[in-house]
Amino acid sequence: MFIVTAKLSKKRALVIVLVIAVLLTTVIVLAARRDRNTGIEAETAGDVVTFLETLGWQVDPEPIEVAEVLIPREWGEVYEAYNALQLEAGFDLTPHKGRPAVRHTYRVLNYPGQSDGVVVDVLVADGRVIGGGIQSVYLDGFIHGLFPNVGT
Repeated sequence: MFIVTAKLSKKRALVIVLVIAVLLTTVIVLAARRDRNTGIEAETAGDVVTFLETLGWQVDPEPIEVAEVLIPREWGEVYEAYNALQLEAGFDLTPHKGRPAVRHTYRVLNYPGQSDGVVVDVLVADGRVIGGGIQSVYLDGFIHGLFPNVGT
């Protein structure tokens, strides 16, 4: 067996502890900042409407529903497919597994070729847009991610 001993003064031990504390604090702050900076800021329902307008979507400013939802911790085929839609639109729900979010649902007023029956869901967590989708309410309808409106 090999044993190494070192003489460590109280001053040197304090410096080592402080350096480790600063490094841990930096890592925690950077990780929290990275998580906070994902998505688009949306502290209020008005912010959600403004975000949709920046994408070219006109919505009824009165939401159809605002509901708290839980992003499942374990995903099946349906949630994997839903997250694939999110990834195509530049979002990713993976970091939000097992966490709560708020789903804002609005009626879309300017979907190309559709005068009614189109809604948009926007998922918000920690004051940031984390995903969502635009879909038809009809059985033979459609769903896609939060892409800009390119139609007129």
